[in-house]
Amino acid sequence: MKLSVMLEQLSSGMLRSMEIFFLTLIFSLPLGLLISFGRMSKNKILRTIVKVYISVMRGTPLMLQLLVVYFGPYYLFGMQIGGTYRFTAIILGFALNYAAYFAEIYRSGIESMPVGQYEAARVLGYSKTQCFCCIIFPQVVKRILPSITNEVITLVKDTSLSFSLAYAEMFTIAKQIAAAQTTFIPFVVAAIFYYIFNLVVAVVMERLEKKLSYYQ
Repeated sequence: MKLSVMLEQLSSGMLRSMEIFFLTLIFSLPLGLLISFGRMSKNKILRTIVKVYISVMRGTPLMLQLLVVYFGPYYLFGMQIGGTYRFTAIILGFALNYAAYFAEIYRSGIESMPVGQYEAARVLGYSKTQCFCCIIFPQVVKRILPSITNEVITLVKDTSLSFSLAYAEMFTIAKQIAAAQTTFIPFVVAAIFYYIFNLVVAVVMERLEKKLSYYQ
């Protein structure tokens, strides 16, 4: 197989990996914030449910969670599953998993804020929502950005786990080409693609950190 053809096939797989990456972030970041509110809730029942959810998501392999999300509807409810549901299951599995990690990151940032800022906001007449959105959350974002960056970089590599549901993202295509052509080159090219993607993500997040830094 010509290198140009191999690159074309791997590039199409890379686009699918990027699609998983961006859709996961779009759904998991806001979902993680909502889950963090449940984790800090004064309602003991809700707090316990969220703690169990986070524990399960962080304590079991992502690949296993993808398989459960995909095959669960069939084994539990007898629902027919097919190719159209495969991508939905992948995004759902990734979003639920990463939302649990993001929730703990959000919680650590929110709970690290001084109580005096909440009290000062009340004195100034801010409501709880205004206080959080205008005063607390912008500072939380700055504090948690390094941790978010680590999870985002991990997500780039975790997209390869989609192969467990026979979804043809870049890693799956690289394996298929390597098996068919008995060559190691597809894995090398895939590794370079992943590295470049991660490098771009790291540079973007670093610039964002500098932009939000108080000392720049």
